[in-house]
Amino acid sequence: MNYYTSEKINENLTLIRSISGELMYLLESEDSCALIDSCVGVGHLKAYVETLTDKPVTLFLTHGHIDHAMGAPDFEKVYMNHKDIPLYQSQCSVEERKGYVMGCAGVDVAQQFKDEDYTKVQPDKEFENLQDGDTFKIGDFHLDCYEFPGHTPGAVVFLIREMGILILGDACNNSTFVFDENSAPLDIYRENVIFNNNRLKGKYTRVFLSHHDMETDTQIMENVITVCDEALAGKADDLPFEFMGMKAYIAKKCNERFQREDGKSGNIIYNKTKLHQSGGK
Repeated sequence: MNYYTSEKINENLTLIRSISGELMYLLESEDSCALIDSCVGVGHLKAYVETLTDKPVTLFLTHGHIDHAMGAPDFEKVYMNHKDIPLYQSQCSVEERKGYVMGCAGVDVAQQFKDEDYTKVQPDKEFENLQDGDTFKIGDFHLDCYEFPGHTPGAVVFLIREMGILILGDACNNSTFVFDENSAPLDIYRENVIFNNNRLKGKYTRVFLSHHDMETDTQIMENVITVCDEALAGKADDLPFEFMGMKAYIAKKCNERFQREDGKSGNIIYNKTKLHQSGGK
């Protein structure tokens, strides 16, 4: 069984999908490539990418979570915001990754992948630091980095400047996790969304995500700001949610693919004990 499939978005950009639902993006120029995110570290992602291109690949990580950064050890040059190194180190065990695959892809799928199909644990993996304002030349394309903390301390988003494509990762999506110990209080996260919405406005015409549906509408950040306002005011729908033993609330009613009942983009999953920077309600 192949853990990954792919489809062309345009001549230079390819979407890579995993069985467990993660989305990665391969930007290819005439002499080099950028891969955005590396999934959970199973199914030999690097080997799969090599079937798509014979050019050297640099890996860029949106953040250090288990479902985005664990394929990193297979790549030589990897960029990640150093604020997420402790997070990466805490989640890179093979057993934890097996549990993630089982939970997201199902027992039948998980059983088809053996220990040798997982990247080797490398808690001491060295990362090039990825910081706000960094710009990388990928042939004729510019890949611009913007820090967007909240989901994790070191979360970033990427703009492919010439394509007008903004890749939000998990920083702001249709099920933004802002409930665990690594996430910011909701009021601080809201401020970060407002800040990035303002500075990125007019720079993009398309928005791509890292889970479920690839593309969403360009109003997603405005919508998430409104959702944060409702949650902070105690007016959210508050659907109970549990993930890997953690309990939280989905702010707006949605289906199992996190598509909102009202048809709008953008949602948060939050912790009512982490509404404000002070830690209180």
